[in-house]
Amino acid sequence: MKKIAIIMGSDSDAPKLEKAVATLEQFGVPYELHVYSAHRTPEEAAAFAASARENGFGAILAAAGMAAHLAGALAARTTLPVVGIPIQSGPLNGVDALYSTVMMPSGIPVATVGIDGAVNAALLCIEMLAISDETLAAKLEAARSAGRERVLEKNSAIEQRNRL
Repeated sequence: MKKIAIIMGSDSDAPKLEKAVATLEQFGVPYELHVYSAHRTPEEAAAFAASARENGFGAILAAAGMAAHLAGALAARTTLPVVGIPIQSGPLNGVDALYSTVMMPSGIPVATVGIDGAVNAALLCIEMLAISDETLAAKLEAARSAGRERVLEKNSAIEQRNRL
């Protein structure tokens, strides 16, 4: 199975990525965590992205706040899917990071999830891997089914309150 790279622009972003790590672990998807900055370590970030495919990665999660150029900088150096996670920080509460991540020039796509959307970013990468992995696809189906059942149970409990 291909692994997922989780790249954060700063180690202060690590707590926001714990849910992505937990999601990947829940599905049995291997991953690596790294800290590379689009601004402070641009050469290292570029080298990582350029060699990611040959190093066994299937997708890259890139989390950054404020200027948030990390996802785009990585996407410019690889043809692997890059999923950007804008991190809430600074005076604009992550809106600046969202715009920086989602507004990419034509030809260099970055899939972008919501601000602090680490779980959806991990699930999107899992879905990408599941295109060619039936076992992983079955795990996704089971998770969706379990989620559906949880909502229906909550609905049943609320409907019971209506009858009282």
